[in-house]
Amino acid sequence: MIASVQRDAAIGVFDSGVGGLTVLRALRAHLPHESFVYLGDTARLPYGTKSRHTVTRYARQAAQVLVDRGVKLLVIACNTASAVALPDLPDHIGAMPLVGVVEPGAAAACQASGHGRIAVIGTESTIRGGAYERAIARRRPDARVVGRACPLFVALAEEGWCDGPIAEAVAERYLGDLRPRPGDPEGIDCLVLGCTHFPVLRSALARVMGPEVTLVDSAETTAHAVAQILEQEGLAAPAGAVGGTTLLATDGPERFARVGAGFLGLELRPDAVQLVDL
Repeated sequence: MIASVQRDAAIGVFDSGVGGLTVLRALRAHLPHESFVYLGDTARLPYGTKSRHTVTRYARQAAQVLVDRGVKLLVIACNTASAVALPDLPDHIGAMPLVGVVEPGAAAACQASGHGRIAVIGTESTIRGGAYERAIARRRPDARVVGRACPLFVALAEEGWCDGPIAEAVAERYLGDLRPRPGDPEGIDCLVLGCTHFPVLRSALARVMGPEVTLVDSAETTAHAVAQILEQEGLAAPAGAVGGTTLLATDGPERFARVGAGFLGLELRPDAVQLVDL
C-alpha cells in the first residue's frame, strides 16, 4: 500500500529551458489532479550542443533538485537529456519511476508510420546519439529512419517566430529534400518532432512537409506513459485532489515567463518563477 503522502507528492519535470513546457502542458491536461514541479535549466541551455559528459552532469544536477523536493516520479522533458543521460540517472536517483520523451515518441512514430519511412528532427546531440533510431528499430526492425539536426528551430521557437515566411523558409532549407514526391513509395510518411521546442512550429512544418507526412509530438504520448506508470505503481493522486504547478529556473525568470507562456499556453508572471542555483 503506497502511503498517501507519496500519492500527494508532485511529479518532477525538467528540461534545459522552456521547451519542456510543451510536455508539462500535456501532463497538466491529462492529469488534472496531479501537482508538478518544473525546472528549466535556463542558465546552461542549450543542452543540444553540449558533450555527452556535460549533458549527463547537468541532468544529474537537475534531477537531484527535484528529488530533494520530494517528487514521486521524474519526467525528462528534454530529448537531448533523454537520449544521452537517461540510462545513467537510475544509478543516481535510485528506484524512483523515470520517464523520458524518446521512447514514447518512438512508439508513437512506429504506430503512425504506414510503411516505416520515418524522419526524426532534433538538436545536434539528439541526432548524433541515434537514440530515436535505436528505439524505433526495437519496435519496427523494418523501419528506415533518417535523422536531421535542425538547431535554428530552437531559436525560432524562443523568439516566437513560429509561423509565417521566416519559419517556413528555415523549414524548407532543413527539410525540403525530405518532402515526399508524388508516387514515391520510398518517401517518408512520418516526421518525429524530436525536440520539445518544435511543437510550437507545427503549423509551418506541416505546410512544408505536406499532408502525406504525419507529425509526431512525444508530449502527448509521454503524458499517457506517465499516467500508466502512476496507476501501476499506486502513485496516482486521489481523484479529488487539486493539482498545482511550481516553476523553477536557473536564470532569467523574466525571460522564462515571457517565452514560456507560448509553450505552456498560459500567461506567466516573472514573480511566479522561482530562481534556483544548481
